[in-house]
Parts: sequence; C-alpha cells; structure tokens
Amino acid sequence: MQFGICTAVENAPVVKAAGWDFVEESIQGLLQGQVPDDQWKGLERVRKSPLPVPAANMLVPASLKITGPDADLEKLRVYMTNVLRRAKQTGTRILVFGSGGARSVPEGFDRQSARKQIIEFIRMSAPIAADNGVTLVAEHLNRKECNIINSLDEAMTYVKEVNHPAFQCLVDSYHFWTENEPLKSLEKAMPWIRHVHLADKDGRVAPGESGTSDYRPFFAVLKKAGYDGMISVEATGFKDIAGVGPRVLAFVKKQWEQA
Repeated sequence: MQFGICTAVENAPVVKAAGWDFVEESIQGLLQGQVPDDQWKGLERVRKSPLPVPAANMLVPASLKITGPDADLEKLRVYMTNVLRRAKQTGTRILVFGSGGARSVPEGFDRQSARKQIIEFIRMSAPIAADNGVTLVAEHLNRKECNIINSLDEAMTYVKEVNHPAFQCLVDSYHFWTENEPLKSLEKAMPWIRHVHLADKDGRVAPGESGTSDYRPFFAVLKKAGYDGMISVEATGFKDIAGVGPRVLAFVKKQWEQA
C-alpha cells in the first residue's frame, strides 16, 4: 500500500520527510496538454523530485468543453494525446477524470446527449491511454461541484458501458460521504477501483483533522476486496505538510490497520 498527497511536485522533499510515498500532481500543472512541447517543463520537474508522481488529477481544463454545443472532439483528441504521451514520460500511470468544469452539462442542454459526448470522449481517450501505459479513472463529484457523474454508481455505468481496461474507477471518500452513498455501492464497484482519494467530510480537510470522520468502515471494504493500490489525500488547506503530514499519515495508517 502506498500513501501520497495531492500537491505540487516541488513539495516532494517535505512530503518525503513526513513519511509519505508519492506526490499526486495536477495534470494542468504538470502535463499541460495545451502547452507546446518546447515550453513544457514537466519532465524536468519530475526528474528533480525525490518522490515519484504516479498519479495526477484535474484531467481536462474547464475551458475545453466535453459536453454541450462547444464540445470539440478533435481538440480534445489533440489535448489528450499530448497529456498521455507526457504521462508516459513522467511515469504517471493513473490520471483522474474529474474535470467538473469541462464535463458539466450546460443549462438547457439535453442530458442524454451530454452522456453520449462523455462516452465518446472516453472511448477516444482510452486506447491512447493504453498505448502509453496509463489508466484513466472516473471520479464521481458531488452535486455542488458538478451536475453529472455524481455518485460511484453513476460513474460505474460509464465504466461498464465503455468497457475498456484503460478506463476504470476511483473512489473519493469526501464525495462519497457528501452524497451519502451506501458502502454497498463501493462493494459492487471494487473490481474496477484503481485509485482512492481521501478527505474528511466536514470541511474537506485532511483525514482526522476534523475529528468527525471514521474511515474504518470505508477501508474495510477496500481491504476485503484486496485493494493494494495508491491512496492519495486530496484535502483543502493541507499546506503545512511538515507540521501536519506525519500526524495525518499516522491517522490514516492506524485507521487502515483497525479496519
């Protein structure tokens, strides 16, 4: 089991000193699919890091629409080709498809048409991901942040319809709890879960920092299914990694052991 923090790769030294295993960067910060090759510095940044960057989130910028009348599959193809080629170079093998701004359904736009556009985007992207040794994982976002793919159950309908090994699923404790999803949904999804995000429900702070979140039932489902992949903390205000990081890691490991 590997535990990491969602933060800039430049913070890797302090993340490592706090006992963590990896850094999860932003795709917009690291892989930058709209930046020309001669201006892209992501590989140099990763090479200087004392920790690997095996995962990255925020797949598509809000300015590049996946749904609605402004969606342009060819622009998305060019963008994803750049991102996935660079992910192979940096050793980033998991890319998180949240992208609420890009995938949110515009007001008045037909939701079934939007769903078809998302499916089309994934079906275009998955083979390119596979060619580069990358897995895309669907992230369910709560309804305050996005208006489509708001539950693990809904995310799984996309995973099953696309039916491609390079498109799997993520579970995020914060979104999962915010939408009051039952653990049974996680149990059903476990064969497709390839990545995990953690944050407390109250305030989306780092695990244990609110004092109100019990991860043990959540972790018990992961353990029972034999999950041994990466777990990333994606939390608001997790800036003092040197001071708080060891405590958060100890809390997560203890909750995992007790699950």
